[in-house]
Amino acid sequence: MTSPAYLDLAAFRALSTMPGPDIDRLETLAPGWIDKQLLRFSRRIDAQIGKQYARPFITPYPETVTGWLADLVTWRAYRKRGVDPLDRAMVDARADFDQAIAEIEQAAKSDTGLFELPLSSSSDAQGITRSGPLAYTEASPYVWKDRQIDDGIAEDCSGRGTGDT
Repeated sequence: MTSPAYLDLAAFRALSTMPGPDIDRLETLAPGWIDKQLLRFSRRIDAQIGKQYARPFITPYPETVTGWLADLVTWRAYRKRGVDPLDRAMVDARADFDQAIAEIEQAAKSDTGLFELPLSSSSDAQGITRSGPLAYTEASPYVWKDRQIDDGIAEDCSGRGTGDT
């Protein structure tokens, strides 16, 4: 059994840039088509980022993922409905579609770390993880100066940092 799409029709209507009456008209002309596209692109997102991230995602779904899904399906919905290719809404929807595709590709490359999504526990992927504090403390506020002097003397005596090798 396949998991549900990350958006249903009502959630898609709320996130999509396509006007609600146009979505309703498309749903009347092709009943269930939008739901099928939402499921199709939900699984496509899963397939692309599945090596690093836990999927299918559990509710509440990450806003990043639902935003990608809305942008992907909005473009497809405009194309299904039919629109003048020079229409500004169509141009913007295509730009959103292209950006979503690019961001999904970036998320699939876990080493870039641009998106914070739940990591898969079954992989050794290197995605974004939370780290501990990055700090250094000493009992005395002046110890760092002593260490810096010691490091400088050691570098001068070893020939490093002077251009001599």
